Amino acid sequence: MTGNPLMWHKITQAQYPEAENFLRQREAFCVSACSRFIRGNSGHIWTYNKKNGEAAAFLLHSRRTLFPIFQGDCDFPLPGFLGRFLRKVSVYSVQGLKQDAEILEAGMKTHGFSPSDSIDYDLMTLDKMPLPGCFNKGPQDLILRAPEAADKKELFELQSAYEKEEVIPANGFFSPENCQKTLERLMTTEKMLVACLGGRVIGKINTNAASFTRFQIGGVYVRPELRGHGIAVKMSAVFLKELVAEGRGITLFVKKRNAAARNVYSRLGFTIRGDYRISYF
Repeated sequence: MTGNPLMWHKITQAQYPEAENFLRQREAFCVSACSRFIRGNSGHIWTYNKKNGEAAAFLLHSRRTLFPIFQGDCDFPLPGFLGRFLRKVSVYSVQGLKQDAEILEAGMKTHGFSPSDSIDYDLMTLDKMPLPGCFNKGPQDLILRAPEAADKKELFELQSAYEKEEVIPANGFFSPENCQKTLERLMTTEKMLVACLGGRVIGKINTNAASFTRFQIGGVYVRPELRGHGIAVKMSAVFLKELVAEGRGITLFVKKRNAAARNVYSRLGFTIRGDYRISYF
């Protein structure tokens, strides 16, 4: 990057190739940030350089979320403009590797901004086909297929339940309108698979971000009364097989307290790569 190597800089259009190279090297740990960078949904991107000019840290802002990519390094100063930025722009969440999120949160606290809730996750990755035994799970009459327009009502029920159970932070509130918008986006711009039993949609899984060479999955949900029968395992295995067949790796993050989900992903062949955190303000 050009300019004073010991200062934070907002990158220019000409510096995007170098920014992309930085993100590609850390892609497995920041798929959401990479996805927004690729789609042009990043409102601001700043970098801090070492004395030799090499980028040491990135901070990306997109749609009220800050993504710190600091590589666990706290030997550099946080941006001097951080306080002014926070007073000018509403920030809803900070998300990234836990050590990076903690560094940014500490800096935000000095400006009077403290999270109302922080949720810790295991960041997990899969870079091969799901384990073979996963394809034999679930009821024999389980049907797995692409979503259809006629599924929207049942999918809204699943998405609503998923958001209430897994997404909304403490002191947050559920918005049916926002949930409907999210579902429409998922059905039109992301990949999705639904599970049906007895003519009823009882589960779903979808991607929620795509980076340079990876997909991030989320929205994995099976109706509570049908859990424990291998439905999530088989549904996920079939879905992931198609994604991996495209030559992509898979990333996800799962709540540390969600033992059942962590067990499903381990059975599929995922490995834990680090600690992830989302903090809400």
